[in-house]
Amino acid sequence: MSILVFAENTDGNFKKSTLEAVAYAAEVAKNTSTTCVAVSIGNVDDTKAEELSKYGADKIVNVKNDKLATFIAEPFAKILANISSQENASIIVVSNTYSGKSIAPKVAAKLKAGIVSGVISYPDTTNGFKVRRTVFSGKAFADVDITTPIKVLAITPNTFTTLENNKTVNLVSTDSGLNDADFNTTSIEVTRVTGKIVLTEAEVVISGGRGLKGPENWHLVEHLAEALNAATACSKPVSDMDWRSHSEHVGQTGITIKPNLYFAIGISGAIQHLAGVSSSKVIVVINKDPEAPFFKAADYGIVGDAFEVMPKIIEAAKKLKAQHA
Repeated sequence: MSILVFAENTDGNFKKSTLEAVAYAAEVAKNTSTTCVAVSIGNVDDTKAEELSKYGADKIVNVKNDKLATFIAEPFAKILANISSQENASIIVVSNTYSGKSIAPKVAAKLKAGIVSGVISYPDTTNGFKVRRTVFSGKAFADVDITTPIKVLAITPNTFTTLENNKTVNLVSTDSGLNDADFNTTSIEVTRVTGKIVLTEAEVVISGGRGLKGPENWHLVEHLAEALNAATACSKPVSDMDWRSHSEHVGQTGITIKPNLYFAIGISGAIQHLAGVSSSKVIVVINKDPEAPFFKAADYGIVGDAFEVMPKIIEAAKKLKAQHA
């Protein structure tokens, strides 16, 4: 028996969420007295793939194929299901990223496995197999029993630590084992934002709302983000008015995030917005309306005009950054 983990990569490099997933799978393997097998799919260099052993992988299967350089759900799912069967895996772990959300159900269907997404706990095996997940947009938790022999767990990014747990490298490089018929979908073009911290990977997020009055004032958000090495985000009305890209919209109908620190500047805190950010570990709200709903969810709040408050916070953040340079 083994624990299998999908090691997602972008352009040959592993994301922080991938390292979290590997460390999670390694801990589950340790607790169940079995081994952790990490599967990398694409054109990842062997030396780069070997780094997964630093996070507890006992074995690394590096699947190389030029056709797999770009993520396509169906062939990736088939490869993962095939290797799961070869390794006699009882648990398959993926990170609940966009790629993970598309691949996990397909793997579960192929293996007739039970699946839980949004997992925020290690399995409780004292009486069966139970994991905890968030429900109702993060407002509550559900403990879910999985009774199938094979289980698929999609874990929530930025929930588990990536402490190094070095293992002896056992790398196996292999081809996909697929034929042309398996590649019935073609990715024509992939466009990624460069030069910015990925919002779903960010530990600190600076977000702005309509209280900033216009896109010309977004330098307040960007300057603080630069000082704190943070990602930038916005509320839905802001993206709807084209002040900012929809790729920065966080909330129930946008991106759900779970940073360690979330700054909400000029955002009232409607329930739809809170649904996407309520799992943040620390929330700081800046709003001149003392009755803004966001203050009820905030760990720290400043009642004041953002145009007066933000320059002072930015100055303090820059001084702190200089001290640690």
